[in-house]
Amino acid sequence: MRTEVTGADGVRIGAIVEDATGAARADGDGGGTPPVIVFVHGWAQSGDAWRMQLSDPRLAAEFRMVAMDLRGHGHSDVPDDGYDDPRVWADDLAAVLDLAGRPAVVVGWSYGGLVVTDYLRVHGTVGLAGVVYAGAITELGRDHPGGAVGPAMRGALPDALSADDEVARPAIRRLCGGMTAGSGGEELVDGILAVPPHVRAGLFRRDIGSAEVLEALDVPALVLHGERDAVVDITAAEYAAGKIPGARRRWVPGVGHLPFAEDAQTFGEELAAFSRDAYRKVNR
Repeated sequence: MRTEVTGADGVRIGAIVEDATGAARADGDGGGTPPVIVFVHGWAQSGDAWRMQLSDPRLAAEFRMVAMDLRGHGHSDVPDDGYDDPRVWADDLAAVLDLAGRPAVVVGWSYGGLVVTDYLRVHGTVGLAGVVYAGAITELGRDHPGGAVGPAMRGALPDALSADDEVARPAIRRLCGGMTAGSGGEELVDGILAVPPHVRAGLFRRDIGSAEVLEALDVPALVLHGERDAVVDITAAEYAAGKIPGARRRWVPGVGHLPFAEDAQTFGEELAAFSRDAYRKVNR
């Protein structure tokens, strides 16, 4: 089901909601309200990126799942500004968490990891059962190790942010060619170009570190990363995992920047196991 909520500054934020088909509870009691997973996509993508998880019968039987569209993406409004403001991202995600139900396990992929970190920066862990960083950045800008990018992203910038389609398209095609360890990333080219240039560029107009935010994280965390990710360097994941107290690490072999699509089975198993554990801690 598609719906929308009101985010920061009155911006409409689109979301896909899949209610759990069963009444299972992650604390093992059975019945009651199902636990919640909220998915946050990456740069120039949409909530549809999570279609394999949203349609996974194993996850659907146990969890209520909500995938948001970031402002400027998918079915959300496209404001002129706000893309460089941590509080805007934090409040947009807070509105989605209100819709989804709290506490929730929140999953940030790629730039979505920075959005999740912005939520932590502004709101702390209020309403969260756990945090998953999947192929994610937690910082942005030169000399911020949590934002380290790989060769595919380095080779695409800054042209991929251009308002000139003739400049942007070849760069985005190169980027998408490096999205996965195999093939399939090229299918994302037209979707990325459909995101307005001022949005694509606006997300990069930030210079922000997150060491203190990560060190203060006091709910369970999973850092999952493809070993062959050429978009977000695995050192960004190592940095985040090293800062977060007690973080669980999972490096997926033979996988690039789309671990939830390239190896959906492993991703689903890791996400379900982590979420069950996180909710057991909540319900103690």
